[in-house]
Amino acid sequence: MYSIYKKEIVSFFSSLTGYIAIIVFLALTGWFMWINPGEFNILDGGYSTIDTLFFIAPWVFLFLVPATTMRSFAEERKTGTIELLLTHPVSEMQLVMAKYLAAVTLILLSLLPCLIYFATVYFIGNPVGNIDSGGTWGSFAGLFFLASAYAAIGIFASSLTDNQIVAFIVSAALCFFAYTGFDGLASMAPLKPVNTFIISLGINEHYKSLSRGVIDIRDVMYFVIVSATFTGAARLKLQSRKW
Repeated sequence: MYSIYKKEIVSFFSSLTGYIAIIVFLALTGWFMWINPGEFNILDGGYSTIDTLFFIAPWVFLFLVPATTMRSFAEERKTGTIELLLTHPVSEMQLVMAKYLAAVTLILLSLLPCLIYFATVYFIGNPVGNIDSGGTWGSFAGLFFLASAYAAIGIFASSLTDNQIVAFIVSAALCFFAYTGFDGLASMAPLKPVNTFIISLGINEHYKSLSRGVIDIRDVMYFVIVSATFTGAARLKLQSRKW
């Protein structure tokens, strides 16, 4: 499993995929936070907060994570190397987890430079340190869990096809629905009596909860369950070739 994980990490950075993903993420969030004038600009807003990052990042990850994971199994299936991988002493679940953990590692590496944003606002605040540290760290945790759930969805989508473009479209659509779709369903008149329950099924509700700075075990378990569900589904898809 470790050798496959290592191979994925090397593949990310040897093909520029990893570098491009990190640069695009930082460029887009940095543009809205520091350069583009308007309500999202920290300097224009006048408040010691990096909430712009936590508002923009889920939408950036909505496309960036599927673009990163789309090749995970689609490329292996297209080139026929999936059969070669599975002849090694590794189970389908280990193979899925190796690729999933590699994607999560890339996500973590893209988030680490964002600590510079936090440090900048911390020191330019008046007075110094005038920032909601608890809410900020909770938001970072929520963003990591959100992107990890996106990665699991992307791995599952990639296991469905040998076409990377199809994998990207399916993954982006599923991530979009998981993030905002349940909120839309809850607003429909016939479902309003159970709208609280429906909203709780979506990623956005739990992401917002973590962003308040309180790490609720229920929110953490939600993201663990979502990730486990889609990685488990990817495993079943790989196993289905034996049926």
